[in-house]
Amino acid sequence: MKTLLRAVGLIAVIAGISPSLQAQWKVQTPGVPRLANGEPNLNAPAPKTADGKPDLSGIWQNGRGGGGGGGGAAGQRGAAGQRGAAGQRGAPAAGATPAPAAPAPAPAPPAGPPAASFGNAGQGFPGGLPYQPWAAELVAKRKADNSKDNPDAHCLPMGFMQFHTHPEPRKIYQTPEAVLIVYEANSGLRQIFTDGRSLPKDAQPWWYGYSVGKWEGDTLVVETTGFLDTDPQWLDVQGSPLTENAKVTEKFRRVNFGTLEIEITVDDPKAYTKPWTVKVTQRIMVDTDLIEFICEDRDATHYIGAPK
Repeated sequence: MKTLLRAVGLIAVIAGISPSLQAQWKVQTPGVPRLANGEPNLNAPAPKTADGKPDLSGIWQNGRGGGGGGGGAAGQRGAAGQRGAAGQRGAPAAGATPAPAAPAPAPAPPAGPPAASFGNAGQGFPGGLPYQPWAAELVAKRKADNSKDNPDAHCLPMGFMQFHTHPEPRKIYQTPEAVLIVYEANSGLRQIFTDGRSLPKDAQPWWYGYSVGKWEGDTLVVETTGFLDTDPQWLDVQGSPLTENAKVTEKFRRVNFGTLEIEITVDDPKAYTKPWTVKVTQRIMVDTDLIEFICEDRDATHYIGAPK
């Protein structure tokens, strides 16, 4: 079990890990292609489901390297079974163990979209994301306030893009009717329906919206609408917004056994002058499982914003 106490500091959400080092399950992941020395063969072909589709199932973590805690190429846990709480920058809460830095995102190919980061989804765009004027002002205000209102700092559901770029891993379950993604961070859960249904019209807005997917060759194309229409969501730590008018398109492609590429296109004319696309590359984690993640927002009185 991991308990997270949230505070805020210098454009980053601050995280602390429970000092308990209880061991997690050490399991042997079935069906993993292995080299002669027993290490996972990450370059082996992507597995297929019974109906011939690429199987996206598995535990995935951002970056090329392993999962913190001493992991190796395939992201195995260290002996204590611990990972960094959220990989965010800033000083940890009193008495907490500092979280290790998150693995650097893998670079996109020259002709592909730029890589997004947890701190800044538009880090690869010269001049930044194509904000509408009001959105640019909002981001500037959120940054000046040290991102103290980021939902992740208050144990609320994170913005749509933050789940993709968060250094905590996620576990994908794939069935013919739906793809379920369990995010270790804040115990998030997404349902992507692949049973042929259409996106709902005039549905009650959700934090993560409504998602439907279809296969185009070996790529799962997912469309999501129906986001909450209250305060604009945070797509990254610095506060890039997502409004209720947004349509997000994701393209999931399992390149080989060890690599999952996701292209994310945000089409939100209320917040941006044009659609934009970024890429996230994730690596498989084997012989391990998710850790329970409990976020406790015990005291918000110490959150620090901009000087008055």
